[in-house]
Amino acid sequence: MVMRVSDLYERDKPREKLLERGAATLKDHELIAVLIGRGVPGRDALAVGREVARILKEEGLEGLRAERLLAVHGMGEAKAAQILAGIELARRHLEPPRPAVRSAEDVWRQLREYAGKKQEYFLALTLDGASRILATRVIHIGTLNQSIVHPREVFADAVADRAAGIIVAHNHPSGQCVPSQEDRRVTRRLSDAGRLLGIELLDHLILTREGWYSFSEEGEL
Repeated sequence: MVMRVSDLYERDKPREKLLERGAATLKDHELIAVLIGRGVPGRDALAVGREVARILKEEGLEGLRAERLLAVHGMGEAKAAQILAGIELARRHLEPPRPAVRSAEDVWRQLREYAGKKQEYFLALTLDGASRILATRVIHIGTLNQSIVHPREVFADAVADRAAGIIVAHNHPSGQCVPSQEDRRVTRRLSDAGRLLGIELLDHLILTREGWYSFSEEGEL
């Protein structure tokens, strides 16, 4: 005989247990049962929760994908979305705070150490949906041109980071904060690639010790 959530004593139901004793007293599958609310005919929320909890242990929080959840009997798109949204909300608030980018000046301050380099450094910052920096990477060292700064190299890590957007930047060892025609060509190519991938190129900065040039602020993006 399969026990349903409705067959449990009121105080032992996951939602009531959470309200009476606190969320910390619930097991993983019970917390998931609270998130999804109800199961389907023949399979209650606790049974679904147990399978999802097992998948979580296998995949980890970072590896969990909607496709895996949707393969569970009793999980639809709405329930899968609730679980993924809950995980993302918790992750955002429990992880150490990441710096957010609100302006070109924020980027310049983050990358200021590269502004005075004697060689050109081409860098990419990947950002989440809240404009927080996921990672900062050096893509290339040397003279900037289209053949070297290929969209594949720039966006590969952004895809792996599941980034919502990227910002690229490079320094001008000459100290001249003016974009070259090659800078503009690279920017257009990366912007076009970002639109195809669904990862927006938010800005391209030229860095010097004294300041910066922002393609976005100057209306070139």
